[in-house]
Amino acid sequence: MRCDDCGENEAILHVTKIENNQMHTYHLCEGCASAKGLEAAGAGEYPLTDFLEQVGRGTGGSASVGPCPYCGMKLEEFKKLGRLGCPQCYVAFAPHLTPLLRRLHGAVQHLGKVYLPPDPTRAQQQERLAGLRRKLDRAVQTEDFERAAELRDQIRALEGAS
Repeated sequence: MRCDDCGENEAILHVTKIENNQMHTYHLCEGCASAKGLEAAGAGEYPLTDFLEQVGRGTGGSASVGPCPYCGMKLEEFKKLGRLGCPQCYVAFAPHLTPLLRRLHGAVQHLGKVYLPPDPTRAQQQERLAGLRRKLDRAVQTEDFERAAELRDQIRALEGAS
């Protein structure tokens, strides 16, 4: 199969991209893949454990890297477990993780979707309003009028948003 980009060389990398709910498959040769920032050489040839063994190579070895300053995980532990100890490990082991992530995923930055929490449902808003009204009643009964005014304003804001 020929490369979709240049049309001359044999395609060795097959990329599926989903954009606007449309799926597109691209077949790329090694040169065109590397021009797009994708590493075709060796992609999919080695299992994950082989990738993890290669983490320290080419950057001075694992002895040059200390443990993560936040959780104390060492690079050797990461190689054995296959997972990092905390978010700061990404920074601590960045010189070793960057080539690994590039080979595994084709990129070092997140390109996927981002979770957005859902808007509160009508039932949740009504529940919140009922709680605020109860607090307002207690504040009036205890003659805490400043607190009552704050609660009144919160209730009006929630009722206006509905």
